[in-house]
Amino acid sequence: MQEASIQGLWFIVILILGYYAFKWLARIFLPIMMQKAVRNFEKKAREQQGYQNPADHVREGETVIDKQPRPPKESNNNVGEYVDFEEVDD
Repeated sequence: MQEASIQGLWFIVILILGYYAFKWLARIFLPIMMQKAVRNFEKKAREQQGYQNPADHVREGETVIDKQPRPPKESNNNVGEYVDFEEVDD
């Protein structure tokens, strides 16, 4: 009877130590594994979209503007009729 309770106590102690060891190791290795997974995901997304780095086809000293100029907006002068109102005293 005494031996069974000691074995059960050792099992609980080892279980608790294993939990804290897993928690400590996860705190160290989980961020590293997440960064690697995000990098792989970004790489696959770029490959799937056919992304090309703009710096690959630009010669040194050349200026590149990636923005397209916006077309000018046309104003709508026909917005309706202007109604002048008068304040009425009661």
